Amino acid sequence: MAFGAVLAMAGCAAPAPPQLLTADGVERVAVDSAAFSDELISFRNSAFVLGDTLLASGGEGNVVASPGSLLIALAMLRAGATGEAAAEIDAVLGLPAGGRDEAMNALLASLEEYDGDPGSVDEENPPAKPLMHAANGLFVDRSVPTGENYLKTLAQFYGTGVYPVDFTDEAATKPAMDAWVNRNTGGRVEKAPARYDPKNTFSLLNSVYFAGAWEAPFSAEATSDRPFETPQGTASVPMMHGAQYMAYADGAGWQAVDLPYGEGFVMRLVLPARGSDGGAAAIKADLLAGVADALEAADPGMVDIALPTWDHNSSFDLREVLGQMGLRKTLETTSDFNAIQPGLMLTQAAQDANITVAEKGTVAAAVTQINGMAVSGRAQPEKSITFDRPFHYQIVHTETGLPLFMGKVTDPRWWLRG
Repeated sequence: MAFGAVLAMAGCAAPAPPQLLTADGVERVAVDSAAFSDELISFRNSAFVLGDTLLASGGEGNVVASPGSLLIALAMLRAGATGEAAAEIDAVLGLPAGGRDEAMNALLASLEEYDGDPGSVDEENPPAKPLMHAANGLFVDRSVPTGENYLKTLAQFYGTGVYPVDFTDEAATKPAMDAWVNRNTGGRVEKAPARYDPKNTFSLLNSVYFAGAWEAPFSAEATSDRPFETPQGTASVPMMHGAQYMAYADGAGWQAVDLPYGEGFVMRLVLPARGSDGGAAAIKADLLAGVADALEAADPGMVDIALPTWDHNSSFDLREVLGQMGLRKTLETTSDFNAIQPGLMLTQAAQDANITVAEKGTVAAAVTQINGMAVSGRAQPEKSITFDRPFHYQIVHTETGLPLFMGKVTDPRWWLRG
């Protein structure tokens, strides 16, 4: 599966990006995520809000998004924001009041334990230890100066710099950006999601890639066609089946489990009660926080689970998504991002995401792009859960609680992709 945030993606083919420009003499700060427990909860809740809006904007059908990627991209944008835009981003996303960049550094550092090359993955056989690769690619026009303090912040807390390019030279710059995206998503996303515009002077790309085997893979022999209640009627879909240890919780109108990968991550599955108002679309941010707390407090037990396979993808116009969230000043200002580039105005934002779920595990990828222009043990199962109707899912990093991917399945059939 692939996750993406508000920037562009990496590519695996030539040409390579230009040389990375970083702040002179500035090294990344070493941090411990345990020192930022409250801030990490804030980030988790921010991602729930982002995921809420992304899924709602994706329509009535199957949707997959990466709120984790979008959160990282917006955090990098916020690092260069001042004035009304900065206050608006903090308020709408509920970002930590202090130590925001330090806490994001801790979050990214904790994810790096699972870093690797997406191009090395055999997607038919996902790795037992999940591979989770997050990358940031900031492309800036070399004719427009990038703020020195912004470069220092990128180096200190995000471990990155910027790629100076000539946006008016589309023949050179667009292939370099697309190659960056392709490379950092293992080819699951082939190009930057936003339309190329030679008038832009800034493009922030974030990519998220995940590949992991289930802790206890499903037997292919146990997969069989079973009924699934789609909004259009009952369909016959491939349904995996097995009994294994996992956290289980339920509440008013929902059941949920954390289906574990080999280590470090779970797929969180939330099943609305049959006949509940809104179905999977009614699983909102406030409920997700309660579900997360309940599952994290639950002791694992043997659960008999039936779960369909699926292979879905989605694309988003993030300017619309951010506008719906209330980030209007952020989208309109020509002065509050001067710390990044003088007169910078956000012109485009987009995300592409995809996911494949099968008996052996999951592969997913996403890319987020934000562009700007300078104007100036075998026991009897204790519980049973059958995902035979629309449901909500997340891929969650257990140490931080961050939902890297989030989606809803209304019809698992592979030929109905988005």
